[in-house]
Amino acid sequence: MVDQTSKKPHAILVSYPLQGHVIPSVHLAIKLASQGFTITFINTHAFHHQISKAQHSSEPDIFTKVRESGLDIRYATISDGLPVGFDRSLNHDQYMAALLHVFSAHVDEVVSQIVKSDDSVRCLIADTFFVWPSKIAKKFGLLYVSFWTEPALVFSLYYHMDLLRINGHFDCQDCREDIIDYIPGVKAIEPKDMTSYLQEAETTSVCHQIIFNAFKDTRSADFVVCNSVQELEFETLSALQAKMPYYAIGPLFPNSFTKSFVATSLWSESDCTQWLDEKPRGSVLYVSFGSYAHVTKKDLAQIANGLSLSKVSFVWVLRADIVSSDDAHPLPDGFEEEVADRAMIIPWCCQREVLIHHAIGGFLTHCGWNSILESIWCQVPLLCHPLLTDQFTNRKLVVDDWKVGINLSDRKFVTKEEVSSNINSLFSGKLGDELRTKIKEVKKTLENALSPEGSSEKNMARFIKELKNKISDTMDQPNKCICNDS
Repeated sequence: MVDQTSKKPHAILVSYPLQGHVIPSVHLAIKLASQGFTITFINTHAFHHQISKAQHSSEPDIFTKVRESGLDIRYATISDGLPVGFDRSLNHDQYMAALLHVFSAHVDEVVSQIVKSDDSVRCLIADTFFVWPSKIAKKFGLLYVSFWTEPALVFSLYYHMDLLRINGHFDCQDCREDIIDYIPGVKAIEPKDMTSYLQEAETTSVCHQIIFNAFKDTRSADFVVCNSVQELEFETLSALQAKMPYYAIGPLFPNSFTKSFVATSLWSESDCTQWLDEKPRGSVLYVSFGSYAHVTKKDLAQIANGLSLSKVSFVWVLRADIVSSDDAHPLPDGFEEEVADRAMIIPWCCQREVLIHHAIGGFLTHCGWNSILESIWCQVPLLCHPLLTDQFTNRKLVVDDWKVGINLSDRKFVTKEEVSSNINSLFSGKLGDELRTKIKEVKKTLENALSPEGSSEKNMARFIKELKNKISDTMDQPNKCICNDS
């Protein structure tokens, strides 16, 4: 019999198959592997297929280069319940329904195979938005680590949905519109700053079902790890840590920041370096609305015309499906010719490489959490246009709490005049200077957290120690797999 104590602990990591979740999950896998874990990373066939297509690669394993450095990260892909060629962007609700109802059967099958082939498997790490991890972990006798890829504030709002209901701020006929000031560790917050799903009157959608069930399931987690920083969200994190083993270990970046050895891009990346090299320091606006959310055609036209009106140079990452995958030409007629002398419009790029370039002076963003962390790291002030889910709450952190960005628009509808005016405010004058001073301070907070004595490094060490202690407590117990082979 193999001596269990001599084997590295083996964790299975299942990422939510959206790019904003896969990126930090990959970095978490690498971080844990560098601390002596064996990791099996589970991706979906469809997500892997899109990555391969973007890289023009037939490589079956995105971790090959990482393994060459000595890290033990294995890779498996499974079905998400839909055909690989299915348009998940155009059919969002069907995609979410497959993840809610079908995906867990495929996870169950692959976990069963891994557990049977390797008796050192002791832990399941899965995205908090999955509805099944505690059940699968229990079935196979594994510890369950819930991985939260967004700010702790968003976690806390979802975790306390019962309080929002009781107090009439959510899931009721005529919801209150006054300040929410009763959630532990959360400063007074307006309903408009909650996530989009907590603002909606209709709560029977597939996404609501996912959120309700996921946050029931995560209460059974042995640990929660979060891609945030203790000092950035101190009160919120402290309140959560009083309830559960909750560790802020962010920001999760690749070791060299701009260069990751693991491909995660869903589209081929354009190289902007040469174009940016010719531009003065801090003179270019970077525009990107992320990998998944959509912009209405009307708003897109106002943003485009506002960019034209501003006279500022810009790099615009314009996904083919930014309005919809069946709208091939979303920009206003004549716009590209109008801005040709000061614009680079591309389908995708390596965002970290662009943000760190000296020519970039601002970032017009949808307020995805990865984008915010990357922009702060590169000391690039933000122009905020949230579109969906956590982005409205993230905007509050950026603009109201940390003061490292401004709103693209303060009205319900975007206008080209306001877009132009706010772009120019960001690039010139007192407001721009204040934002740049403030973002330097917040960048320092991130840097300090990742230093050897920093909060995130200490939290990571504490998490690993507690996890290994809990694993060793279960070493004498065989995996309690209650599946049958019939």
